[in-house]
Amino acid sequence: MASEPGFIANNGTHLEFAGSGAGRLTGGPLNAALARAVVQSHRTYFGRGPTKAQAFFCKNLLVVVMEDTLTKGERNLVASGQADAVAGMREQCQHTMQEDLVAQIEQLTGRSVRACLSSNHIEADVAAELFVLDGPV
Repeated sequence: MASEPGFIANNGTHLEFAGSGAGRLTGGPLNAALARAVVQSHRTYFGRGPTKAQAFFCKNLLVVVMEDTLTKGERNLVASGQADAVAGMREQCQHTMQEDLVAQIEQLTGRSVRACLSSNHIEADVAAELFVLDGPV
C-alpha cells in the first residue's frame, strides 16, 4: 500500500519499493496478469487455452478458475464416454507444467509457492489452479 514505509504508488497500478526500481503489480492488475499467465501456460501445454479465467487471493492462497478448457479432441472423448481418460491426461499435463506455472506465479507475486494443486471438472469443463504461497501478497 502507498502508506507502507518504503513503498510508493506508481500510476495506481502497482507499488514500487522506493529506491529499488523493482515494481510489483497489485489488486486487479495483478489478478489479471496471474490469470493471463496461467491461461498462457495451458495454451502452451494443451494446444488451446481456456476462454474464461479469473484469479483471486485470500491471504496466502491464490486461486485461478478457468472455463471452456477442453480441446475439441477431449470433448469428443468425453462425448464417447472417455471422461476418465481425459481427466487422467489433464492431470499428467498439469503435473508436467507445474514447474513453469510456479515460476510465473513466483515472479508475479514476489512470493515463493509452497504448494501447487490442480483440478478439473470434466463434465462442467472447469479447471482450477490453486497456489499456497509463503505469505500474503
